[in-house]
Amino acid sequence: KSADWKAAKTYRERGQIYEGKVEGFNGGGLLIRFYSLVGFLPFPQMSPYYSCKEPQKTIQEIARDLTGSVLSVKVIQADEDKRRLIFSEKDASWLKFSNQINVGDIFQARVGSVEDYGAFVHLRFPDGSYHLTGLVHVSEVSWDLVHDVRDILTEGDDVRVKIINIDREKSRITLSIKQLEEDPLLETLDKVIHKEASVDTNSLDSDGNFVIEPLPGLETIIEELMQEDGIYDVTITRQGFEKRVVSQDLQLWLSNAPASGDQFTLLARAGRQVQEIQLTTSLNQEGIKRALQRVLERVP
Repeated sequence: KSADWKAAKTYRERGQIYEGKVEGFNGGGLLIRFYSLVGFLPFPQMSPYYSCKEPQKTIQEIARDLTGSVLSVKVIQADEDKRRLIFSEKDASWLKFSNQINVGDIFQARVGSVEDYGAFVHLRFPDGSYHLTGLVHVSEVSWDLVHDVRDILTEGDDVRVKIINIDREKSRITLSIKQLEEDPLLETLDKVIHKEASVDTNSLDSDGNFVIEPLPGLETIIEELMQEDGIYDVTITRQGFEKRVVSQDLQLWLSNAPASGDQFTLLARAGRQVQEIQLTTSLNQEGIKRALQRVLERVP
């Protein structure tokens, strides 16, 4: 048996996949044969494949069905002194399938557990099975303010998600639902402003040119922005009006519209009025965010 413990440690250190037979199960997981040893695969370390394939079954029923079958697992603990041999099927799935995913990929997916901070979602691969799990943070669920994720997502819901980050060292996938939907504010700007009916004729000068009137308080913010290093020009561009009032207070943020060279877009809103602002800058997106934060701290 000592040689088998040594083999288990070697599997763990090398990160190799082991094909182990399910000997049985108990209240917390599956019992996996490893040569002369029997290790433990906790239910939370199982692949989402089974629960997504047969969602009507309990974990105990799934465990019973798996008894006698062979699973691909990784050794995550091998302690001979404590007689502790722990496996993970999730880690084995990551090793097998993570090379098939990239940031920007879009997947059909199924919602697993829903927490206060977001929802864990299982990705559906081309073979029709669910192999990997990622997190949709509460901030990536909807463009609207989400007070409780459970008001929007429920375990078992089928959704479309976009991969926005992959931490390959920690085997973590960050997902977004809202980025597959148009930002309602950007949609308003793009679809309303170009219509003749959206132009307020009172804002036209004697030559028929559109006179842009900035939001109250915006001029001060623009003056402060011009004081920031790396910002060369600030230009007020398009205006639009939303269908409903979101807030009467002046709000300012960086648009998610793609940057064009050294041009970035800011959006300002107060009441129903929405203002687009073009920045010419040498700063990157994070630098602009920090500059905005400094400006907003200076402006009352």
